[in-house]
Amino acid sequence: MGCGTKEPKITQLCLAAVQRLMSHEVVSETAAGNIINMLWQLMENSLEELKLLQTVLVLLTTNTVVHDEALSKAIVLCFRLHFTKDNITNNTAAATVRQVVTVVFERMVAEDERHRDIIEQPILVQGNSNRRSVSTLKPCAKDAYMLFQDLCQLVNADAPYWLVGMTEMTRTFGLELLESVLNDFPQVFLQHQEFSFLLKERVCPLVIKLFSPNIKFRQGSGSSSSPAPVEKPYFPICMRLLRVVSVLIKQFYSLLVTECEIFLSLLVKFLDADKPQWLRAVAVESIHRLCVQPQLLRSFCQSYDMKQHSTKVFRDIVNALGSLIQSLFLVPPTGTPAAANQAGSSNSGGPVSAPANSGMLGIGGGVTLLPAFEYRGTWIPILTITVQGSAKATYLEMLDKVEPPNIPEGYAMSVAFHCLLDLVRGITSMIEEELGKVETEYQVTTEAASSPTQSSEQESQSTSDQMDKEIVSRAVWEEMVNACWCGLLAALSLLLDASTDEAATENILKAELTMAALCGRLGLVTSRDAFITAICKGSLPPHYALTILNTTTAAALSNKSYSIQGQSVMMISPSSESHQQVVAVGQPLAGQPQGTVMLTSKNIQCMRTLLNLAHCHGAVLGTSWQLVLATLQHLVWILGLKPSSGGALKPGRAVEGPSTVLTTAVMTDLPVISNILSRLFESSQYLDDVSLHHLINALCSLSLEAMDMAYGNNKEPSLFAVAKLLETGLVNMHRIEILWRPLTGHLLEVCQHPNSRMREWGAEALTSLIKAGLTFNHDPPLSQNQRLQLLLLNPLKEMSSINHPDIRLKQLECVLQILQSQGDSLGPGWPLVLGVMGAIRNDQGESLIRTAFQCLQLVVTDFLPTMPCTCLQIVVDVAGSFGLHNQELNISLTSIGLLWNISDYFFQRGEVIEKELNKEEAAQQKQAEEKGVLLHRPFHPAPPFDCLWLCLYAKLGELCVDPRPAVRKSAGQTLFSTIGAHGTLLQHSTWHTVIWKVLFHLLDRVRESSTTADKEKIESGGGNILIHHSRDTAEKQWAETWVLTLAGVARIFNTRRYLLQPLGDFSRAWDVLLDHIQSAALSKNNEVSLAALKSFQEILQIVSPVRDSDKPETPPAINVTVPVLIGSMSGSGLSRPFVRTDSIGERLGRYSSSEPPIVTDELEDLNLWWAAWNTWYRIGSESTKPPVTFDKLTFIPSQPFLTALIQIFPALYQHIKTGFNMDDLQKLGVILHSAVSVPISSDASPFILPSYTEAVLTSLQEAVLTALDVLQKAICVGSENMQIMYPAIFDQLLAFVEFSCKPPQYGQLETKHIANAKYNQIQLFAPAEWVALNYVPFAERSLEVVVDLYQKTACHKAVVNEKVLQNIIKTLRVPLSLKYSCPSESTWKLAVSSLLKVLSIGLPVARQHASSGKFDSMWPELANTFEDFLFTKSIPPDNLSIQEFQRNESIDVEVVQLISTEILPYANFIPKEFVGQIMTMLNKGSIHSQSSSFTEAEIDIRLREEFSKMCFETLLQFSFSNKVTTPQEGYISRMALSVLLKRSQDVLHRYIEDERLSGKCPLPRQQVTEIIFVLKAVSTLIDSLKKTQPENVDGNTWAQVIALYPTLVECITCSSSEVCSALKDALVPFKDFMQPPASKVQNGES
Repeated sequence: MGCGTKEPKITQLCLAAVQRLMSHEVVSETAAGNIINMLWQLMENSLEELKLLQTVLVLLTTNTVVHDEALSKAIVLCFRLHFTKDNITNNTAAATVRQVVTVVFERMVAEDERHRDIIEQPILVQGNSNRRSVSTLKPCAKDAYMLFQDLCQLVNADAPYWLVGMTEMTRTFGLELLESVLNDFPQVFLQHQEFSFLLKERVCPLVIKLFSPNIKFRQGSGSSSSPAPVEKPYFPICMRLLRVVSVLIKQFYSLLVTECEIFLSLLVKFLDADKPQWLRAVAVESIHRLCVQPQLLRSFCQSYDMKQHSTKVFRDIVNALGSLIQSLFLVPPTGTPAAANQAGSSNSGGPVSAPANSGMLGIGGGVTLLPAFEYRGTWIPILTITVQGSAKATYLEMLDKVEPPNIPEGYAMSVAFHCLLDLVRGITSMIEEELGKVETEYQVTTEAASSPTQSSEQESQSTSDQMDKEIVSRAVWEEMVNACWCGLLAALSLLLDASTDEAATENILKAELTMAALCGRLGLVTSRDAFITAICKGSLPPHYALTILNTTTAAALSNKSYSIQGQSVMMISPSSESHQQVVAVGQPLAGQPQGTVMLTSKNIQCMRTLLNLAHCHGAVLGTSWQLVLATLQHLVWILGLKPSSGGALKPGRAVEGPSTVLTTAVMTDLPVISNILSRLFESSQYLDDVSLHHLINALCSLSLEAMDMAYGNNKEPSLFAVAKLLETGLVNMHRIEILWRPLTGHLLEVCQHPNSRMREWGAEALTSLIKAGLTFNHDPPLSQNQRLQLLLLNPLKEMSSINHPDIRLKQLECVLQILQSQGDSLGPGWPLVLGVMGAIRNDQGESLIRTAFQCLQLVVTDFLPTMPCTCLQIVVDVAGSFGLHNQELNISLTSIGLLWNISDYFFQRGEVIEKELNKEEAAQQKQAEEKGVLLHRPFHPAPPFDCLWLCLYAKLGELCVDPRPAVRKSAGQTLFSTIGAHGTLLQHSTWHTVIWKVLFHLLDRVRESSTTADKEKIESGGGNILIHHSRDTAEKQWAETWVLTLAGVARIFNTRRYLLQPLGDFSRAWDVLLDHIQSAALSKNNEVSLAALKSFQEILQIVSPVRDSDKPETPPAINVTVPVLIGSMSGSGLSRPFVRTDSIGERLGRYSSSEPPIVTDELEDLNLWWAAWNTWYRIGSESTKPPVTFDKLTFIPSQPFLTALIQIFPALYQHIKTGFNMDDLQKLGVILHSAVSVPISSDASPFILPSYTEAVLTSLQEAVLTALDVLQKAICVGSENMQIMYPAIFDQLLAFVEFSCKPPQYGQLETKHIANAKYNQIQLFAPAEWVALNYVPFAERSLEVVVDLYQKTACHKAVVNEKVLQNIIKTLRVPLSLKYSCPSESTWKLAVSSLLKVLSIGLPVARQHASSGKFDSMWPELANTFEDFLFTKSIPPDNLSIQEFQRNESIDVEVVQLISTEILPYANFIPKEFVGQIMTMLNKGSIHSQSSSFTEAEIDIRLREEFSKMCFETLLQFSFSNKVTTPQEGYISRMALSVLLKRSQDVLHRYIEDERLSGKCPLPRQQVTEIIFVLKAVSTLIDSLKKTQPENVDGNTWAQVIALYPTLVECITCSSSEVCSALKDALVPFKDFMQPPASKVQNGES
């Protein structure tokens, strides 16, 4: 009532009161109705409008009494107030309306809450066609329904059904109210069918209808184009509609699937380039609201994109955003906003000229730039819009604006950009979370399945459910990704290229990265690769020629357009003119050299994203590893990172081309990048096996490309892949088996690459991996996992097939390091490791061989005990092969030393090795038997330990015929030393193999090589090494080897004879050895031949084994002299406690006791010796036989050789003397004779020939005489039948005696003789090549031997029968007749004395055998000899002194004395002719005169007074004393006397004559001597005549004597006192003739 007064004051009070009442809830329903009516009144009168509003609000909010019409009236009241002219009322009313609407709906919510507890009957909903059918609704709900329905009517400009009394209404306000209801009370619409119906039937069509102007409108199309004027889009309504749509989609999507499809399509359309800027901006904001709700997006995808005939809404949204972004770049905005931009009034605040100079500023860095996108000259700033993940709209909130606002430049772009980012972030995080859940559930169930507690049925049920669920979800996820990836990628790539802001770039990259990872997880290869490609492209400089990015079919995105709803979206390649800061300049990695390329900071940023991707999501990259790694490789190359040890990349200087330029910014970044790179590969240890294989495959194919690129040029190759393979291998050592084969297989290929740097790294990587693999602590350890160990070592062996020396060097260095660190645990890996050393070939260069050899040395010195014994043979082979390498002599020699060390090791550890080998052998034997094959190994039947030795011997044997002399020498020495020192370890039977397969085989090869060796002179080797002339041809060098070998074999035969003889075919072996000795001795090389004889001597000194007969009782047969030496040959041979080296005594004992005693019967032994004799004879006869023709090269054996040859005979003879017969003696004689005849070369003569003054025998001559001496001694003690050999020996000696005057001829060879040495010193270096020896001493010695021998054997039958004496005389006759002409004076003197000695013994024997006639022929010989000697034709030399002459005369006198004592007294036993000859001779001697009647020759001879006197006396004695038996004899003596007397008469006469003529001068001495001699002769004659029986003296003689007297008297006058005294002596005897004359006697008859 108070209000009815319409008095303002009262009204105010009343209203206040009513409010108070209402607030105390004391108003009933009817009262409320009244109050409302009253308020209506006031409103109509425009009184207290604000108070009214307040009251309505209080009324409606404090309780729920106002319903239905009352309520509608109240609401209408508020609406009416809203449209008053008063602004304040207006606004307040608007607020009140909003609140009232809210209250209505809140009541409904409250009502529902109250009724929730009551079980609702299911309401049968019919097709609700009647829009007023609200009978089913409760009161509050009904109000709400009516209100909402009318709001729709109002907005649609229709009359309301319930809000009766509305006068006017704005669409904008209506839309706002609708939006707030929908937004605030979604549950109402979702829970109540009726409200849902309203939504579908009323709201959606309304919205669609209102949208139509926007859809139809095309910017720039004027009215002219279409007759009906098109309604222009109206910003306030459009914006509110979009808000409603946002709410509808957000809250009621599930109810309005189809309608939403339309709304979304509209939204997408609003983004078109031909729509107004503001419309696009608002649409983008709406879309942004959707983009932050991933679950909603997921529903879109499920409801539309996955349905067959539906629009692909989700895809379109994404593509539309992409198109928007592209269009913004390509079409600068037109219309007002653009103009505003030009004017500079845009609220972006950026400088107008920014697009023009931004690039400059960016590089200068002086001005801070706004973050912006820039593409092809379009510059769009990035505005900060919202916080990540929330869609706070700007223009959708501008509810007060009627005119479309000015959109700042870049706004739409920025929102669209955020849409994309939020979309990606939402989708990926949602899907990944769900994926994670599924995976963990899956794990739980599988674990549960493994635990047996759950019932299996329930178990399988849950699993299958889960599988179904997962299949469904997975399909959705895949569809979402498939729908959006193209558009996203297009947009993001473009933005990435255009971005100039680091933060924006970071966000774009992050989006691409998360998408790539998600695709990877879902297994969507194409899309994954596409995103990765995009990041990769971003990392590289623009237009960088990286084939993998342009040709990968999956990612062939560049320059392809995707059709999106008929619009063509061009994929834009990165633009080249980016205004980024350049941070690095480097070389591109390409086959052909190109210019430099630049890296910007954005490239580096992309690179880091790429690293991040690979690091965090490596497991899902699969085949995209190729892309990632290829890109990284190129970047690493451009930045100049080079691999360092372990595969990590470190910054290094670029090798060629303009060097890499890096800014300081990047320099600080590089270590970080390289670190991340390394970490990336380290993290590969957490990848599963499949992913790891993907990574390895990718690296391998990268590496293959790098290899292709590096072919044919020596540019620095890219080593990225190799380095990273190494790194990956190193960190995955714990599961190395699964990747070892592909990894090492590839690295081995790299090792064969022609580019050295590439190879080197391949090898580096491979060897590092092998070393790391061996040192890694595997589980189980390698020692228990031999398969793995062999697997790890295998690539090392494979490297051996690569020919590049640098690789092999790496391989060997690796082996060396493995040995140093792992050597003692290699076990079964040994054959591989040794194989690597052994695989080094001769042609592979010194350093390789040297390194390999170092390894071998290490093995031999340190590891022999740790390796399996079966490998020892390999060690021997390898060491041997190094011996054969001819690159470096020292290595060959040292390797021979190693073989010696190895043999020593075998010797020390023999027992252990033998045990192990036998065990192994047994196992192999078993295997072989199971397989049914024979066991193959060298030297098979021998036991394995012996085989090891035989292999060693065989290796050394090969080295003994190496082309290099030093090696041969060393190997030979080692072979024989080791057989000598360790041979005792061999089984007895094995010796057979040693002899035949090792030693004789070796001898054959050496003999063959020596005989075919080159005789060319080798110039001094190696420049400064002088070669001694004895080694300056290959032949001479081989000679040394032959010598060594033969000596070695002979020594073994000698020392091991006790082992060899029982072998069964010893005699055959002996023959072979002799054959070798013979061929060596006959080789045309002094050194070899001499050595052969030395070896011959050695084997002949062997004591034949003890025979049973004289074997002592004690087992040790130590009287076998030789073997004792053997054991001690190896330094400490016997001291070692080693079973098989038992003392030799025991061993011999073993032969004698445990085995049946081995008897080498006499016969076999003799056969051996006779074989030796035959060999000796063959050598002797062959070597000393003079060659047929002579030239410079004729080979003549040397003196030492001959000496040695002859020296062998005595030793040999001892063994064969029993069977030695005349034939053999004959053979011997021939050889001795020939040997002595061999001349010496003029070079050697000074060393062999004595100086001529001393007469010395050469050693050869000594030897010859010794040989004969041995023989004659043997004959002397030998049996009777041996005596017949004496004459032969005499013959031999006499032949030698002849040499004194007639040196022997050696074939047709011209020799210079040494004539009488005193007068004729030969010139040693005269042209003649050969010098005959001075045989005089030899002949003289032989003569002495003859005399001695004859003295012993003169009476032997054989000596008598064979006319030895005659031969001796015959031989002596030569020097005697030569006398002074003998080459040496000593010769004839010796001959005389020998003759005297021989005759003194021989003549009595001859007289004894006078009757037999055996000596008949001797006498004339003897007579001639005397004759020749006493009256020699040779003239004494002029310088002969008187003393000499007298001495020589005394020799003549001795001969005459011999005649007077030994011959003449026995004249009756001696042939008459002989005596006659003697007489004539004496006669001749006694006449001593110088008368002219004498021949000219005699005049010169000095007078031999004593000799003549002696002859005379003998003659006289012989004439008178003996009874004349024959008239002839008498005649001889008479004649002799008369000659003598006549001669005396002549001499005297001449003397007297001369004396008278000479006057005072004394006569020449010789004439005086002569006269004295005649006088003495006369006195002697008279004495003799007196002593003789008168009847023996012829009267004539007396007459002659007396006739001398007058002449004598005439001589008295002479002046010489000597003559006078002689005359006195001569005259005195005449007194006997002074007697009275008797009666005349006529002719001697009285």
